[in-house]
Amino acid sequence: MMVAHLTENEEDRLKALDSYEILDSLPQKDYDDITRLASEICNTPISLISFVDAERQWFKSRFGLDATETPKEYAFCAHAILEPDKVFVVHDATKDKRFQNNPLTTGHPKVVFYTGVPLVNQEGHALGTLCVIDNKPKELTANQIDALKTLANQVMAQLELRLKVKELNTLALELQKSNEYLERFALMASHDIKSPLTSIMLTGQLLKAKYHSQLDEKGNQMLDIVNSSASSLLKFLNQMLEYSKSYKTLAQKKDEICLNDLIQEVLKLVSIPDSFRVETPKDLLYIRTSAIALEQILINLLNNAVRYNDKDAGFIRLTFEEKADCYQFRISDNGVGIEQKNYVRIFEPMTTLNSRDRYNKRGSGIGLSTVKNLVDSLGGQICVESALNEGTTFQFTIRK
Repeated sequence: MMVAHLTENEEDRLKALDSYEILDSLPQKDYDDITRLASEICNTPISLISFVDAERQWFKSRFGLDATETPKEYAFCAHAILEPDKVFVVHDATKDKRFQNNPLTTGHPKVVFYTGVPLVNQEGHALGTLCVIDNKPKELTANQIDALKTLANQVMAQLELRLKVKELNTLALELQKSNEYLERFALMASHDIKSPLTSIMLTGQLLKAKYHSQLDEKGNQMLDIVNSSASSLLKFLNQMLEYSKSYKTLAQKKDEICLNDLIQEVLKLVSIPDSFRVETPKDLLYIRTSAIALEQILINLLNNAVRYNDKDAGFIRLTFEEKADCYQFRISDNGVGIEQKNYVRIFEPMTTLNSRDRYNKRGSGIGLSTVKNLVDSLGGQICVESALNEGTTFQFTIRK
């Protein structure tokens, strides 16, 4: 009997095998169906899905055999995996010097005929075989061997699916931990932010009450902006804290909104130069959607319309149209524009296109990806049309 030598990259092969976590796993119908079909196609009493580890071959599925594993030194499969790109065939083990004294040949289950197709992963490591066995000499037809190769591919497809499920479960666990951390962070951050924000609100209200008669119209307007902004920020903070506890809340909780009022509140939070002309809907409009989400979308898009505009006389137009199943918004400007090749990239996280705004600052690459995520959460779509040095239009929808 000849014991198979180790593969050239045995350590890497064993690591690859371990990564699937298949060894000693419970029986599965998908694998058992493959071995049964392999035995029927090849007309053999035994068919196995075998994985070869450091000391044994273990059978994930076995048809016509009671044993669940055998020592590696006896394994025909240990020889088969040495040439991953070839089908390993032993027509008559009783006449083959490598196997004629093998206990699996001389004793139970009396392996005389063996054909094994290596199970090779994407990195080229042979993890084991799909094999068929008979207790008498035999030879398979070309069609039977092709069918056996096809079934071996199905085994590997099941293995790769198993690996993907494992990776997704790991990712889901990490995401859950991350969400728990973010929720704790949101709770702590909201507490830390609310205190100074409340102080700003109280101070602003006190200043307004005590000194409004001593301030001119401009001074009173500035105080109103401070008070209004602080109130909006506090409301936004409370809503974001609520949404941090449940992502689905964003899409499920809808408010009756006066669109005109919301747009005016947003414009107060965006630093629009006096030289800019802004057009917004004139008709009184009411919609039902997530106020906090829509507010953040408009803030980001309007802020970009200002920042990436190199014209002295800037122009921004916001239009609205109600359709049968959605609300449609368009925000147009006469800014620097975007190259067509970047229409998709700008919505990817951390993408800045290496451009600077009118204040000579680089963007964070977060704003538009956030906008897209919010639009997606509201069941809508967003797209962009632009011409360099002429302007840009963002169009987005929100599902009713």
